[in-house]
Amino acid sequence: MDRLSIIGLFLALASLVGGSILKGAGLSSLWSPAAFVIVIVGTLAAILLHTSPAVFKHAFKIVRWVIRPPASDRRALVQQIVDWSNIARRQGLLGLEPQVEMQDDPFIRKGLQLVVDGVEPDTIRHMLEIELGSQEQQDLAATKVFEGMGIYAPTLGIIGAVLGLIAVMKNLADPSKLGHGIAAAFTATIYGIASANLLFLPVSAKLKGVIASSCREREMIIEGLIAIAQGENPRNIENSLAGFVN
Repeated sequence: MDRLSIIGLFLALASLVGGSILKGAGLSSLWSPAAFVIVIVGTLAAILLHTSPAVFKHAFKIVRWVIRPPASDRRALVQQIVDWSNIARRQGLLGLEPQVEMQDDPFIRKGLQLVVDGVEPDTIRHMLEIELGSQEQQDLAATKVFEGMGIYAPTLGIIGAVLGLIAVMKNLADPSKLGHGIAAAFTATIYGIASANLLFLPVSAKLKGVIASSCREREMIIEGLIAIAQGENPRNIENSLAGFVN
């Protein structure tokens, strides 16, 4: 579990609530059904028009990575690759066949199967890099959903503020309604800017970091499997993969 993300979400909420209280505006000033409809619902509508169904679905599938990123232990993975290398040196590449079904990760299982099948190292690299690139492209497209929401939300916040000011202008004859009306108008701006800069854009950036780390780990797996296919010494493999860990 990513504790920094949890702390960040908590502080984001606290900054809005605490700031509103300290400024004397009170909690009630942060709630506006009209602003919510214009900004949040409007942002959702815009991103639905912007995004394909598959990408949108994938985006909300991986958003959990912000709080709970995919488990990763590179040191243990390097040790596992070295163990495979030792098995291959003692028993040949076919000795790795029982290891294939033991892998939960489809990427590792596919790569290890290619090694067992005796596929040429260059072909293994080519096939795995294509799969890695395809997965990376799919994941990065999903992060653009939240990035797009971060772009649309502030603009819709301005639209909400303008609509609110239009309503205020219609009540110029009643000064008692002006203060409340203007305050309500700017609540939409708060919704737009705050949701973009405290939620949507940070979520997008966090996901990009998780994806980059995952791709780096898969690059390490590719290099390890290629080294095994080429019959490299296990100690040399361990030394060459140490850079990915550090």
